[in-house]
Amino acid sequence: MENRNNVTVFILSGLSQNKNIEILCFVLFLFCYIAIWIGNLLIMVSITCCQLNDQPMYFFLNYLSLSDLCYTSTVTPKLMTDLLAERKTISYNNCMTQLFTTHFFGGVEVFILTGMGYDRYVAIRKPLHYTIIMSRQRCNTIIIACCTGAFIHSASQFLLIIFLPFCGPNEIDHYFCDVYPLLKLACTNTHRIGLLVIVKSGLIALVTFVILMVSYVLILYTVRAYPAKSRTKALSTCSSHITVVALFFVPILFIYIRPAVTFPEDKVFALFYTIIAPMFNPLIYTLRNMEMKNAMKKMCYYQLFLEGK
Repeated sequence: MENRNNVTVFILSGLSQNKNIEILCFVLFLFCYIAIWIGNLLIMVSITCCQLNDQPMYFFLNYLSLSDLCYTSTVTPKLMTDLLAERKTISYNNCMTQLFTTHFFGGVEVFILTGMGYDRYVAIRKPLHYTIIMSRQRCNTIIIACCTGAFIHSASQFLLIIFLPFCGPNEIDHYFCDVYPLLKLACTNTHRIGLLVIVKSGLIALVTFVILMVSYVLILYTVRAYPAKSRTKALSTCSSHITVVALFFVPILFIYIRPAVTFPEDKVFALFYTIIAPMFNPLIYTLRNMEMKNAMKKMCYYQLFLEGK
């Protein structure tokens, strides 16, 4: 494989060539990255300490927060480092590692969101059988299936790229290593591989998104008959899920559901699912969820109690 490659280092074009804009972006993304860690860690600690982990919805939310942290950490630290660097480079091996990890943790997030949609569907459409269907064993099985599916997806993307010859040029028109920008640099015909990427990434995301939207339509149809108080609670929970799904899936569909071409707008859309969505997920789930608010209040009171001692 190595003797087919003249490229050992890739140059990343980054977000901008203007140094002032890059410094501004660095400050903004530093704030975002800190907010991602604080928000998601707070959710994970609150769920664990307040024993909400026994409920399937919070069980999945706990893993979603963990996948958010892992996913954004595959891209954001390198992006911030490059914003302050004169020359933005990444080695071939690190590029392939980043490609694998971003697709793995991104896949985990996609499948966990699907699991959360299934959980809400069962809770509202089959409330009498909810505790039986969504047992702890079933929840663990869903998480294992999410990780397995993500690994298969990521490995397939990785194998499509790893055997391609890169002879030069070596400048990636992006701020991280992704499939389409790398296909542009390969010194061979990548038309068929581009079609496989559409199937493996775009079609999976599209089918998952459609399934989620159909399930939420059925949920909304069911809650029409609920009493006002129960309907409000159900709608509040589902609206949080729908917001997160839209924020994550729409940019992914824009990039991966089309043929293997790149646009300047891709970098902006990629920011949504690599940085913005992981930052807003804790806010969306916390502000619209009374149990999460109460859990965080308990955490704050507990901390104040310890300090008082």
